[in-house]
Amino acid sequence: MRPTPAPLATPAGALLRISGVVQGVGFRPFVHRLAARNGLAGWVRNTPSVVEIAVQGDPQKVETFVGALRAEAPALARIERIEREPWAGDGRPGFSVKVSATGDGRQNVAPDAAICAACARELFDPANRRYRYPFITCTDCGPRFSVIESLPYDRERTSMRAFPLCPGCRSEYENPADRRFHSETNSCPACGPRLWLADDTGRTMEGDRGLAIAEAARVIGNGGIVAVRGLGGFHLACDATNDAAVRRLRRRKHRDAKPLAVMVAGPGEAHRLADRRETDPAAFDGAERPVVVVRRRAGSALAPSISPGLDSVGVMLAYTPLHRLLLEAVGKPLVMTSGNRSDEPIAIANGEAIERLAGIADAWLLHDREIVTRYDDSVIRPSPRGPVLLRRARGLAPQPIALPVPTPRPLVAVGPHLKNTFTLALGERAWVSQHIGDLEDLAALEHFRAVYDRHRALFQVDPEVAVRDLHPGYLSTRIAAELGAERVIAVQHHHAHIAAVMAEHGLTDPVVGLAFDGTGYGDDGCVWGAEILVADLTGYRRRGHLRYAPLPGGDLAARRPWRAALGYLSLTPSLGNEFAAAFDGVDVAERTIAEVQIARGLNAPLASSMGRLFDAAAAVLGIRRVAAYEGQAAMELEALASLGGGESLPFPVTLDAGGTWIMDPVPLLAALGARRRAGGDVAVLAAAFHESVAEAAAEAARRIAHEAGLGVVALGGGSFQNVRLAARIAALLVHDGLTVLTARALPPNDGAISYGQAAVAAALLAREA
Repeated sequence: MRPTPAPLATPAGALLRISGVVQGVGFRPFVHRLAARNGLAGWVRNTPSVVEIAVQGDPQKVETFVGALRAEAPALARIERIEREPWAGDGRPGFSVKVSATGDGRQNVAPDAAICAACARELFDPANRRYRYPFITCTDCGPRFSVIESLPYDRERTSMRAFPLCPGCRSEYENPADRRFHSETNSCPACGPRLWLADDTGRTMEGDRGLAIAEAARVIGNGGIVAVRGLGGFHLACDATNDAAVRRLRRRKHRDAKPLAVMVAGPGEAHRLADRRETDPAAFDGAERPVVVVRRRAGSALAPSISPGLDSVGVMLAYTPLHRLLLEAVGKPLVMTSGNRSDEPIAIANGEAIERLAGIADAWLLHDREIVTRYDDSVIRPSPRGPVLLRRARGLAPQPIALPVPTPRPLVAVGPHLKNTFTLALGERAWVSQHIGDLEDLAALEHFRAVYDRHRALFQVDPEVAVRDLHPGYLSTRIAAELGAERVIAVQHHHAHIAAVMAEHGLTDPVVGLAFDGTGYGDDGCVWGAEILVADLTGYRRRGHLRYAPLPGGDLAARRPWRAALGYLSLTPSLGNEFAAAFDGVDVAERTIAEVQIARGLNAPLASSMGRLFDAAAAVLGIRRVAAYEGQAAMELEALASLGGGESLPFPVTLDAGGTWIMDPVPLLAALGARRRAGGDVAVLAAAFHESVAEAAAEAARRIAHEAGLGVVALGGGSFQNVRLAARIAALLVHDGLTVLTARALPPNDGAISYGQAAVAAALLAREA
């Protein structure tokens, strides 16, 4: 007898809703291939809030399909949630990509992604129709956030709609087996953006794209400066090995000393510039392609003026095909710095760049793919505890970060005055904007408003609550008042720093928080900046801080480190000899005015600032008395410390009458000055300063943690960009049995303040609900 055939499995159907970063990352083509592999019928489509998938077929194959959605998702995708319900099927055979649904909804947006390996191979393949095409892209790479105007993500809702697909690109777009199946930024030389080189009048110098790149390379090779239109804005490029060209760029851009980023074609070139001991290949070569701040290799070909006074250099790999072609044509590393005058927003439009960069650039390498959103480069720094973000922008923003306590009301946190970002929050999601910059003028304010309006439209958040810094004079404080929110909540600056670290780690229970930075408005009206808090998301108690010292000139002291030293000297005037090096070359009349300010309390606020303590130490050691940019003295002090050992010097930690632990740096500064006058090596003393600060901070934190019965310490604030300081404090605390949390998803600096503000406000609102 013939065996009885097994009964056929009853077809199963499932309707899936996928949320997360699943648009603009090749997710629909991936789903199509996965369904075909499993022999399933159905469809996939984008909606304004999720990707919807309907599948039907063999029950086991359906389960295999669902499991593979997470396990095999495209590299750029981030699946947050999969919702599932039964689906009866529509009776149609095969699997299709349906037209996107429109309407209201909320979806995450993929960041821009660096050119992928497959596109890079095609770029340099003479047999490929996109050979040397500066805008080659596919579902795995290319512009996303910088070209998206609205959701769902389809070509007609991006700036690529200006370039209708030619028959060849249309065929790829519609072919499920092709890498460019439903690639919304797909184009080729026949139908895509155009590249040309222009002069300062906008006149075309060279219209052929290949010759335009060759001519731009010639300008750079002759020591000139070219403004290059990239993904999120313009760069200013010059030969990074030509010191005269770098100095010319600095002079024209009015950027006297702040480090400049360098771009290279690939990891091999990066390793030739960076110390291999600190170089993580993964940091350079991912889809994000940030600027990676690494120790500079001795004897590298880079011009000394790239990062004067520092032992580090910021290096990034070329992340667009245009960059790759330009680097190949020049044959040398390129300075690739933001296309702006110092402290202005980066230029994005052709006409804007020609107008604003006149007098800086010698030629403009332009294209006609419009940039919808300004988007600076992200910056990271390797550390013993993992990469530290210094600026979160291209490649990372605007991916959402979860809130540990969902906000019951939609809110916007407007962030700080410097290194500004803002955060939109709804429920458990927080969208932290890309780096906006310092809110110093009208141009910065307009930039803030433009980015804010775009985020509100993209993520469909209409804030009912605005959250701001405690400082009454910040421009961001004024912004919060003008947004028309039903309620405004003020959050203290250093509480926001600690809350940001807590929230990204999902913590709500109290921690000991070390908030070390330059300035923040304190509850007592003084300038805070070296605070030890016992904090949860809804409140804090200040349990320790640096001893107060007057800051003559207020904010001016950030650019005049000798003023910070003078403030500490005023606490113990008998130490004049030990502090003397801080005032070498200082104008006598200016010093006299500063002394009068201290004596009369005129524009000399009391400060507990860690940033200004670093400035004072740099001045006392004779390293820097006048700074070209905020943080320069501290960065040079850290660079010198890397050359010396770490002996601890006196830095007493005592309990005051009110039960607050006070760290007194005057004995430390005096010891540094005395040893320097005696001929001590400045690098050894810089290292000793770092060791002394770390030991004092760890001692105070340990005592406060013991008193409060807590086992977790969070480190937040711009001073923890200093890798040596952060690593040493963490090591000392871990040795004492404490758990140490540091910033990872966001910078430790003020770029995280808005997220911390949002986390605090969400917790307060939830408690009231």
